[in-house]
Amino acid sequence: MSARAGLAPWDRRLLLFLAAIACAAALASGRARAGDDYAEMIGYLAQTRIDDRVLAGSSGAIAVNMAAGDLNQQSNLRALAVGDFASVQVGVRQARSDDVYDTPLAASATIGGSALAGASGIASINQASGSGNAEYNAVALLLAQQGIRETPDSLLSSSVSASAERQPAPDPAGRTASRNVAVEATALRGFEGVLQLNQIAGSANETGNVLTLSLPPGP
Repeated sequence: MSARAGLAPWDRRLLLFLAAIACAAALASGRARAGDDYAEMIGYLAQTRIDDRVLAGSSGAIAVNMAAGDLNQQSNLRALAVGDFASVQVGVRQARSDDVYDTPLAASATIGGSALAGASGIASINQASGSGNAEYNAVALLLAQQGIRETPDSLLSSSVSASAERQPAPDPAGRTASRNVAVEATALRGFEGVLQLNQIAGSANETGNVLTLSLPPGP
């Protein structure tokens, strides 16, 4: 005779009850793990990519703003002045407050293919994947009129005032997050001129490029 057969009826009912609790706990744990895996699988993803032959062979003033995510701020500003008493100023300020957003589990920003191959001029690119980021490019260019060689440099002025305020990340993505930015070797081949590039993968970042250039007439 087994030991269990000798138990009183209430003892057997207690054992069955405890076994049922253990099975329920195991099932709940399995569902939680499955739920976590499913949440990770469909997690918030953000990806931007400039690829193929985008802007290849283009020339002049090139400006690109590309964002995937929430509450990203981007700006490209240029100002040009020509004259014997020329003056140019550029100003930009970006700010947000009291915003709430989710951070992506995976974020990437890439320039690949033959993008901008053989292009020339002033190219300003903002590329962001994530949330709460701020990017800006600003250019102030001043050219004295041809033939006016007596104009002193003191009468030529160019300036840029630029700032961007990022928003703090309310819920950081943690160690499991994937972040990647890249310019592949095949991109930008043969580009000539000025290139301003901001690439962000993540959240609550701020980047900027500023160029000021004053060119008096040459001989």
